[in-house]
Amino acid sequence: MRTETMTEDPVVAALACREPLTWLRTDLPPAAQALAEAGLREDLVAEAAARLQRFAPWFAETFPETRERGGIVESDLDDAPQIQSAVDAHTGVPLQGRLLLKRDDSLPVSGSIKARGGFHEVLEFAETVAERCGFDPADRGTYSSSGFRDAAGGFRVVVGSTGNLGLSIGILSAALGFSVTVHMSADARAWKKDLLRSRGVEVVEHDGPFDEAVAAGRASAAGDPRTHFVDDESSVSLFAGYATAAERLKAQLDEAGVRVDAAHPLIAYLPCGVGGGPGGVTYGLTRAFGDAVRCVFVEPVLSPAMALGVRSGLHSDICVQDIGLPGLTAADGLAVSRPSRFIGERLTACVAGFATGHDEVMQAGVSMLDDAEGIRVEPSAAAGLSVPWRVAAAVAAQRIAADWDSPDTTHLVWLTGGSMVPPAEMEHYLAQGRAQEGRFSAAGTLFLD
Repeated sequence: MRTETMTEDPVVAALACREPLTWLRTDLPPAAQALAEAGLREDLVAEAAARLQRFAPWFAETFPETRERGGIVESDLDDAPQIQSAVDAHTGVPLQGRLLLKRDDSLPVSGSIKARGGFHEVLEFAETVAERCGFDPADRGTYSSSGFRDAAGGFRVVVGSTGNLGLSIGILSAALGFSVTVHMSADARAWKKDLLRSRGVEVVEHDGPFDEAVAAGRASAAGDPRTHFVDDESSVSLFAGYATAAERLKAQLDEAGVRVDAAHPLIAYLPCGVGGGPGGVTYGLTRAFGDAVRCVFVEPVLSPAMALGVRSGLHSDICVQDIGLPGLTAADGLAVSRPSRFIGERLTACVAGFATGHDEVMQAGVSMLDDAEGIRVEPSAAAGLSVPWRVAAAVAAQRIAADWDSPDTTHLVWLTGGSMVPPAEMEHYLAQGRAQEGRFSAAGTLFLD
C-alpha cells in the first residue's frame, strides 16, 4: 500500500480522521501456524523465565517489596465487579462475560508492564558482564558483591523511552552498579525523569517523539563494546521477558477457577505503544492458550502507530505523522509515532484486533477505576477499559460471534503504570478524569475482515 493512496483504505482513513475504531480480524491463521511463522526459538520464553527465577533471591534481598513472592516480580489478577457494574450503567450495554484486571500498575520495583521485559534484558546483560569480568554468573552472590559493582561501573546501559521502560531499565541497571543513560522523548512525564535522576541515572531530554529518542540512544551506544543498547523497537530479550507473564497468568486463572478453552474464550485488551510489551504478552498467551485467547491492542486515536503499521503493511516504514496525526497524547506511555517492525512482521498473525480511543475516555477511566475499585492508574493504563463494552455492543447487534461476549467469556483488561505516580500527579490525573467522565464512551466504528 503506497503512502499517497493508503487513506483509500477505510481503516487507515478512520485512523487519519481520529475516529475511535475497533478493527477485529476474523481471517487469522490457527494459533499453532501463527506461532510457527513467528520464527522464534521454542525455548525462548522458558529461558527467560529461568533467568528471572535465578535472580529471584537477589531481588528479594535488594528490593524488599518483592519478598512476598520470593523475589519474583509479578502482579495480582483481580475481579472487578464494581467497575463492571459502573460501566454497564454508564454505557447502557451490559457486559455478559466476567471482567478481570491484570494489575501491572502495581508491579513491584518499577510499576508497569515494562518491568518484566526491561528487567530480563538488564539481567541478561549482567550475566554477560559477570562472565566477561571473571565472576560466576550463576552465583547469586556475585551481583551483591562490591567486586561486581566496581566492574559494572565500567559498563553502560542505554535506552530510549517515553517513560516506563526507562524506569525499569534505569532502576535495575543502577541497582546493579551499571552506568545508565535514558533518552526521554518529549512526552515523558517530569516525575519519571526526576525519579530516575534520584537513582543516579543520566536522563537526556529530547524535544522530539519516541523514535527520535531511540535513535539518539542507539547512536550514542554505537561502536562502544562496553555499552549495551536496549532497543525497544526490536529487542528479542525484552520480548522474551514480557512473554513470561503468560504462564504466571495461567496459574492465576487456574487458581481463580477461570476456564480458558474453546468454549470459554479469554479476550485480553493490551495497551500498545511501540508494540513490544503487548507483542510479548500476546506471544506468551498464544503459546499458553492457543486459539482460546484473543488479544486486542489498544492505542490512542492520536498515536495509533501499530494499527497503522499493520493495516498499511508498512510497519516501521510509516509513522502517524504521515497521515496527519500528531503522535501526542495524554497517555504518555503510548505516545509512539512509529511501530516495532519486529512485532508487526512476526507477531500480528496472533493479534485478533486493534482498537483506538480518545484521550478523554482514557482519562475518565482513571477516575472511574478509582471511584469503583480504589485502583489508581495513569491514563495509558486505562486504555483498554472501554473496549470490552464495544465488543459487547457488537455482539448484541449480531455483528460478531456471540462468544466474543457471553457468560462463558472472560474479558481481561491489562493495566499498566500507576503505583509509582507521585500523589500530587495522581490527584491531577483524577481531577482530569472526573472532568471527563461524561465523555466516557464505548463508541467506536467496527471494522471486520
